[in-house]
Amino acid sequence: MIKHYNIIVTGKVQGVWYRKSTLEKAQGLGIKGIVKNLPNGDVYIEAEGDEDQLSQLLAWCADGPQFAKVTNVNKEEAPVLSFKEFQIQY
Repeated sequence: MIKHYNIIVTGKVQGVWYRKSTLEKAQGLGIKGIVKNLPNGDVYIEAEGDEDQLSQLLAWCADGPQFAKVTNVNKEEAPVLSFKEFQIQY
């Protein structure tokens, strides 16, 4: 069953290739959705996939790319929007 998570990642997550790395990880897992930077320095992700795919993405989000320093990952389940692909929003 496909689920939709809204995820907010806090810490040093901008300027460290977090969005690009999230795109690559999500595509590798077969997850659809979006990732974007927020004005407050956080990264916002909307991700759709099955429970296993999403749990793998959440585990990756807690570490992120090499130079990220993640302090918190907050997820909230939301209605499925049926994204067609995963992309970076600017």
